[in-house]
Amino acid sequence: MKKFQSEIEQLKKEGGGHLGLDTGYEVKTDNDRIFSIGRYVVETSGSSSEEVTFDTIDKVNQILITLPMLFKDEQYIDRISQNIKEQMIEQMKADPDIVYWIPESGDEMPTDMFTSITKDQSFYINNDGKLVIVFNKYEVGPGSMGSVEFVIPTEVIAGDLVSQKYIQ
Repeated sequence: MKKFQSEIEQLKKEGGGHLGLDTGYEVKTDNDRIFSIGRYVVETSGSSSEEVTFDTIDKVNQILITLPMLFKDEQYIDRISQNIKEQMIEQMKADPDIVYWIPESGDEMPTDMFTSITKDQSFYINNDGKLVIVFNKYEVGPGSMGSVEFVIPTEVIAGDLVSQKYIQ
């Protein structure tokens, strides 16, 4: 809100304009063990940008779950990244309207290509106990793709998990 108010003040100094701000949340999971909520901010000024942030909470132990705490070491980064690239390729083959920024053989590699998730990538755990990795608008594809989610098959990461308390 402070950022938005600052932008309004700047617009006033420049002679006016239009800005919009919408915030809210969506509960993704709410069961006996897990509560996952996505908080979003949509800013509009000619075009729009959307940023979604997820919090996943262990309701039993009353702790915020982070992505690194689910895994034994950082190998999960490569395994999940590779699986996401495979999912992206399959989606693009199935639907010509889907576009992701991933390198394909022979392609030049622009700086905005998706190569890997970050160790603290946005995520939540869905009601089926599956890990869902989330990218904001423009992170892995054009703005028309919006925010995109990838459900990671548990068998891809099972050997890297600290336990199966959260991920089934």
